[in-house]
Amino acid sequence: MIKLDNVSLVFQGGSVALSNVSTKIKEGEFVYLIGHSGSGKSSLLKLLYKEYVATKGDIDVVGMDVTTLPKWKVPILRRKLGIVTQEPQLLEDRTTFENISFALEVLGYEESEIEQKTSTLIELVELEESMYKFPSQLSGGEQTRACIARALASNPLLLLCDEPTGNLDPTLSTQIVTLLEKINRAGTTIVMATHDSSIVNRRKKRVLQLHQGKLMSDVPQGRYI
Repeated sequence: MIKLDNVSLVFQGGSVALSNVSTKIKEGEFVYLIGHSGSGKSSLLKLLYKEYVATKGDIDVVGMDVTTLPKWKVPILRRKLGIVTQEPQLLEDRTTFENISFALEVLGYEESEIEQKTSTLIELVELEESMYKFPSQLSGGEQTRACIARALASNPLLLLCDEPTGNLDPTLSTQIVTLLEKINRAGTTIVMATHDSSIVNRRKKRVLQLHQGKLMSDVPQGRYI
């Protein structure tokens, strides 16, 4: 599903984001990517969907060679992925229902399919009571749920989540992680970046720990300390 081989990312000016990172993630796994702010978590995720280009090394994601992938093929890669960014990027002038249905329109679904699939996604993330609210009317947890639903519109093989609980209280954080685990059990591979060790310790999933751009440990269903 994911393979990184000796991957480094150095920004213009010499700042090192990642250094010689190698790892594999199998289909169906739920993996936490942990580390303090600036450790390289977001940079690694952005390499996976080619927002950033690796300085060296090889990257393979969902069967595609990301390292040599030309720009015109990047949309093909991203249609196989679901991406949830740190800050909810919902369209402010559209309701929850419209934000999700718009993603389906872009993907080319027929109008009859769009309504049915949007309703299914809203039910999955339990936003039935908020489907006609605008983003400004949603709580932080509801906004995150809406973003997850939108990310699932393309039936992704892989869901990449960058600090989806970063701005939420512990109760809402637990609800979001529980939702992601439900999605994972249905077959979607998930990589979730987080700095919240309390979540990681409770869930007993595989943990990749980054520190100053280096992969320091890879603990299968272990306890992060």
